[in-house]
Amino acid sequence: MSHSRSFMKALVIALNPAVDVEWLVDDVLWEEKNNILRERRWAGGKGVNVARWLQHLGSIPRLLIPLGGPTGREMKACLRQEKIPASTVSLQDATRANIIVTTQRRGQLRFNPLGPSLSNSEWKEVVRHADGLLDKTTAMVLSGSLPRGLPDRVYSELIQLAKSRQVKTLLDCDGAPFAKAIAAAPFLVKPNRHELSQWIGQNLRTDKAARNAASTLAQRTHSWVLLSLGAQGGLLLNATENCAWKGSVPSVDVANTIGAGDAMLAAATRQIILQSPPDQWLRWSLAAGTALTMSSAGKLPPLSAIHKLLPQIRISPIAL
Repeated sequence: MSHSRSFMKALVIALNPAVDVEWLVDDVLWEEKNNILRERRWAGGKGVNVARWLQHLGSIPRLLIPLGGPTGREMKACLRQEKIPASTVSLQDATRANIIVTTQRRGQLRFNPLGPSLSNSEWKEVVRHADGLLDKTTAMVLSGSLPRGLPDRVYSELIQLAKSRQVKTLLDCDGAPFAKAIAAAPFLVKPNRHELSQWIGQNLRTDKAARNAASTLAQRTHSWVLLSLGAQGGLLLNATENCAWKGSVPSVDVANTIGAGDAMLAAATRQIILQSPPDQWLRWSLAAGTALTMSSAGKLPPLSAIHKLLPQIRISPIAL
């Protein structure tokens, strides 16, 4: 199989996408008017970010996405403009818009609505589309929160559907949907420290605690865990195969952290599809995530920035 064909094998399911709206303000004044100096809008949400990154890295993903209302139409227009291939399911409720307030003095505030409510018939339509796309898929990415109206088990159901077609599943979510999906044993799970803490029920303040919790998660799924640790890099491990790596990243000037985990997941997905060795999953994911932090929210860094970072990522095997 040629690489050009393998690039066409990623299905990304984004069940609760959003139009991201960034307001740049000088500062936030409570109970006073806050003048918006600049507004930017783009197609957002974790799954959309993963699809965008897969395309940026040279893949041709297929995005499966439910959309409704004026924001849904805006999202469709954004995806067409970016030439991201998408299969859409029409919703009666409107797609959400996330508000990002970026201050020039004190960082960011983020406000995320819960999203639309999906009916049973709308969910069945999503599953029908997914079932039809899996025959052309090597890896399926499930990323982001669930919209209202869907039970916590739906990611687990999609993982089981993918497994029945011998499709690898990569998962990035949190809370109850995360816990339910773990029971279906996805091929790779990508939590950050907070999401892993939430799942295991304890504060993971030390690297050892984080490594132990990631190992417990890998034992539960019998497969891979990619743990993002921000400026401390990340871990990739598989307790069943008794292998693990720690990745360290160089110090950079951080402009934004929104979407760094999505960049990591997309880079790992691409390397998995290309059948690269696992240490390269970690190297590429950390290079992409670090490059993202050097760019403004909603902006993709040049590929040259990622390639420049690759040799600066230190990968070391560690004991479980």
